[in-house]
Amino acid sequence: MIRATIIKSARPLANGRLFSTSLRTMAEGDTGAVRPGGSAQSDAFNKREKAAEDQYIRQEELEKIKQIREKISKEREHIDQLDKTLQDLMEKKGQK
Repeated sequence: MIRATIIKSARPLANGRLFSTSLRTMAEGDTGAVRPGGSAQSDAFNKREKAAEDQYIRQEELEKIKQIREKISKEREHIDQLDKTLQDLMEKKGQK
């Protein structure tokens, strides 16, 4: 029984020792981030990626503008309807 306890308590120490002696495998600068400066500007992939992002943003902005114009059109129709109702009420009030 004591032997089983000693074996169980010794296992975590061995695992901890292996973990603490492992080497770091990433090289300096390997973060996956966009490279700053000249090399990023001349890279064809980065240029294509930026162009695709710009095109996507432009399409999204055009869609938002379209939705805003539709909303403005509906609001103008509603205002015209309210003006007509107001004029009808004024005419009825003037007849009495």
